[in-house]
Order: sequence, then C-alpha cells, then structure tokens
Amino acid sequence: MDKIKDSNRQSKQLEDLTGKMRECKRLIKEFDRIHKDEEKKNPPDVNKQLNDKKQFMIKELNSYVTLRKTYQSSLGNKRIELFDTGNDQVAEDTPAQMASEMSNQELISAGRKQMDQTDQAIERSKMVVAQTVEVGAQTAASLAQQTEQMKRIGNELDSVHFSLKKASQMVKEIGRQVATDKCIMAFLFLIVCGVIAIIVVKIVNPHNKSIRDIPGLAPPAMNRKLLSIDPFGGL
Repeated sequence: MDKIKDSNRQSKQLEDLTGKMRECKRLIKEFDRIHKDEEKKNPPDVNKQLNDKKQFMIKELNSYVTLRKTYQSSLGNKRIELFDTGNDQVAEDTPAQMASEMSNQELISAGRKQMDQTDQAIERSKMVVAQTVEVGAQTAASLAQQTEQMKRIGNELDSVHFSLKKASQMVKEIGRQVATDKCIMAFLFLIVCGVIAIIVVKIVNPHNKSIRDIPGLAPPAMNRKLLSIDPFGGL
C-alpha cells in the first residue's frame, strides 16, 4: 500500500486485501469447527497446541484488520465491512463463550476439575500457613532461649562486678593493715634499739647518773667495806 501512489489503485488493493481477510476469517472458523469436532479424540496437550495456534491466527488477523482501517481512513473511502456481523475483528474465545459451547457433562467435569484445583490450592495454602506457624514458633522459642541466656549473662556480669568490687575493698583493707603493721613494727624496732642502746651505755658507763636504771635490771655491784667491831677496844 505504501508503494502505490495512485489513490484508485490503493482503493482497489485495499478491496483485494479485505477479500483475503474475509477468506482468512472463514478458514479460522473452519479450523475452529474441525478442532471442536476432534477435541474429544485428541490428547489434552494437542488440544492446547491447536487452541494456541487458533488464538495466534486470530491476533494476527486482527492486526491486519487494524492496518486496513488505518489505510481506509486515510483514503477517505467508504467503510468496507469485513464481517457479516459488522465487527471487523475476530473475537477471541472467552470463558463464557467456551462454557456456552460445552455439554452438561463437560461442564460438570470442568467444574469438578476447577473444584479439585481450588481444593489443592487451599491445601497448599494450609501447608504454607502451617509451615509459617511452625517457623514462627521455633523463632519464638529461640528468642525466648536467647532472652533467658542474656538474662543469665547479665546476672553473671553483676556477680563478677560485685566480686571485683569486694576484692578491691579487701585489697584496700589489706594494704591499710600492711601499712599499719609496718608502722607498728618500725615503732617496736625503734623501741628495742633504744632499750639496747640504754643497756649498752649503762654497762659501759655505770656511774652516769643522767641515765636512769632500767626497771628489772640490777645496778652494778659496788665495793663495800666490812664493818668490824674490835672486841678489845674498850679494855
């Protein structure tokens, strides 16, 4: 159509294409009729492939119908009806149309199949919910154990802190006692040294009156003169 410049030739070409589209529509309907007649004999996967093929052909034909409308509008020609119903595009199968074309037994089978699929979906949902609940319970139990463990660790830290504080106090008390004992020992040492010094000085210089006698220590022996009575002095 783009290569044709003459509007009359374009209109002629458009009419030819419209006729081909009508033929395509007829072939698609014939294909659909044969497919429905042979549907019960074919396996499900074959029926699915044939149905997909039909839908692909319908979409492809509809795309050409859209292009025809575009060229027809640009030419300003009178609208050429493609289908006897007045609808240019082929309608795709909908669930309502498919249900209307089924027999009662097929409808019952389809309903049961749908119910089975729904029941399976519900069972799967229940399994997922049960697994989720189980995982949640395990997580809650794990959190409870971790919380209890954290509490125990906190109590142990408090005990360690109290023990360290008590030990620090004991070390301070021991330090004070050691310092006190050292002071007492130094004082006793000085006293002992002083006593020893006094004893030494008293022994070396016993006549030194400036040093008092130490209690319990006898003074050095002095020279004593014996007094004698002359029995004959009065004679």
